[in-house]
Amino acid sequence: MSAEIVQLVEQAGPYLSTAVSAYGVAVFSRAESAAVDATANLGRRILQAVWRRRGEQGRAELEAAVQDAAEAPDDADAAAAVRQQIKRALREDAELLAELARMLPATSETVNVTASGERSIAAKTITTAVTGDNTTIRP
Repeated sequence: MSAEIVQLVEQAGPYLSTAVSAYGVAVFSRAESAAVDATANLGRRILQAVWRRRGEQGRAELEAAVQDAAEAPDDADAAAAVRQQIKRALREDAELLAELARMLPATSETVNVTASGERSIAAKTITTAVTGDNTTIRP
């Protein structure tokens, strides 16, 4: 299996889990909901994209995996079965792989920032920071 597929499915994992928790098997027929957060809606779109591209047997297998995961949200094996179905679909369909890659947010490098000491601050990007007493900022 290509490293690209493994990485994409790992990145999609939290979205898939949230969608299964929010929608259950209805994930395949439900429209995006404003009441459900963006993470669940992205997971729903991913699952629907895979489901639409599968044949009848593939759809049934994906539906069964999602049903199991929805019924046992703390079961890591059930969640892994959903991811395995996604991997299988991606191995068989290069266009689907590209479609899902476009859906997911771009991965960025991890930045570790440490702040230590009184009044210290930490951030990747700081526009303005004031840590002293009686400081005046003028435009």
